[in-house]
Amino acid sequence: MTDYLAFTPPWNVKLGEIITFGVYPQTVDSLDRTPIQWRVLQNSDSVLFILSEYILDCKRYHGELTDITWRDCDLRKWLNAEFYDTVLSATERKLVEVTHCTDNGEGSPDTEDRVFLLSIDEIQAFTDPEDGSDTRIRRRTVGTDFAKVKKPDGCSLYVYDKGVEKDYVVENGEKRGCSWWWTRSQLQTEHPSRATFIGARSNIKRYGQVNQRRCGVRPALRLHLP
Repeated sequence: MTDYLAFTPPWNVKLGEIITFGVYPQTVDSLDRTPIQWRVLQNSDSVLFILSEYILDCKRYHGELTDITWRDCDLRKWLNAEFYDTVLSATERKLVEVTHCTDNGEGSPDTEDRVFLLSIDEIQAFTDPEDGSDTRIRRRTVGTDFAKVKKPDGCSLYVYDKGVEKDYVVENGEKRGCSWWWTRSQLQTEHPSRATFIGARSNIKRYGQVNQRRCGVRPALRLHLP
């Protein structure tokens, strides 16, 4: 694999700043390899905890409607295999720390992941349902043009278009409709075939059937000092 992005970590970055790391298609034709923008959630003990600024793709949590855990779902497998292997260069993969993921849902086992989704607890700790603050990151976000393209498997990112101001963000003078994005947390006790997601208005939705095809993927990971 070509070492296509020589990344030098800016270890002095502050909370809320953006770094680029890895590449992923972001245009409609998917022929590009655009650097991924990540928002810094935390910088401590020589480790950066980062979340993709935009929704990068639209995927099902799991391919079929069934009782499933984060540990066993298709989306976790995709993030830690195809996404991890193709998005990051060999140099970049050396910087990714294996994260012990808890808060996967009541009765859902802990996991060891290189790439993962935020849990509900992490979302509440690190993100702001409104417009962001000095200590927390804006929860509302939009999908890239590639994320919004309908995929061969039928996945099609939901984009809000109801005209309510809270459902939009303005970037470079352009008003863009927000979209839904998955968390890794589940409702194992009551509804083991559902997973939670973030709605367009930043609220935590708890009724997402795992084979639902309208939610986006906003990966998170941790980078360690070489």
